Amino acid sequence: MSQSRKDTVFVILAGIFITNAIVAELIGGKLIYIGPYLMSIGILPWPVVFLTTDLINEYFGQKEVKKLSVITACLISYCFILLYFALKIPAVKGEGLVSDAQFNGVFGQSMWIIVGSITAFLVSQLIDVTIFHFFKNKTGNKMIWLRSTGSTVVSQLFDSFIVLGIAFWMTGKITTEQYISSAFTGYFVKLIIAVLLTPLIYLGHSIIEKYIHKP
Repeated sequence: MSQSRKDTVFVILAGIFITNAIVAELIGGKLIYIGPYLMSIGILPWPVVFLTTDLINEYFGQKEVKKLSVITACLISYCFILLYFALKIPAVKGEGLVSDAQFNGVFGQSMWIIVGSITAFLVSQLIDVTIFHFFKNKTGNKMIWLRSTGSTVVSQLFDSFIVLGIAFWMTGKITTEQYISSAFTGYFVKLIIAVLLTPLIYLGHSIIEKYIHKP
C-alpha cells in the first residue's frame, strides 16, 4: 500500500467533508417548505458529509474523524468570524452592486444559529463514529451498508433536533409544533438522501481500494 496514495485519499475526502460542512452552515439560515412542513435548506449537503465520514472512518479510523470534526468546527467558527466583520463594513452604494441589506439578508446569521450548528455538528459526528465502529466490530468487513446507514440513522436524529432546537425553537422563531415537525421532516429528508447515496459508499470503497492497492 502506497502511503502517499493513502494521504491523497485522505486529503480528497477531508476536502469534500469540510466543503460540504461549511456550505451547509452558510446556507442553513434559509427555511423552505417540504409540503406543509418547514425545513432548513442547509440539510441538503449533510448526507455527503456523513458519506465521507464513513469512508474516512473505514480507512483512517475514528481518531482521524474526530480530529477532522474538531478542525472543521474551528473552520466554521473562523468563517463566521470573517462574516461578522464583513457584515460590519459598509458596502459601496450603486446600481447593480450588492447592498448591505442584501448581503446581511443572505449572510446575517444569528449567534444562536452558529452555536446550534456547531453543537449539532460535533455531537452528531461523535455519535456517528461511535455507532459506525460498533457495527464494524460486529460485522468486520461485511455489510458496509449497515454501519453506514445505521450510524447515519441515529446521528442525524440528534443533529436535526439540536440545531433547530438551539437556533430556532429556543429563540422563539418557531413554535414547538413547528420545531418537532421541522426536525422530523429534515431528519427523514436526510435519511432518504443517505439511503439513496448508499451505492456511492460501495463505489467509493471500490475506487479507494483500487487506488491505494494499485501496484
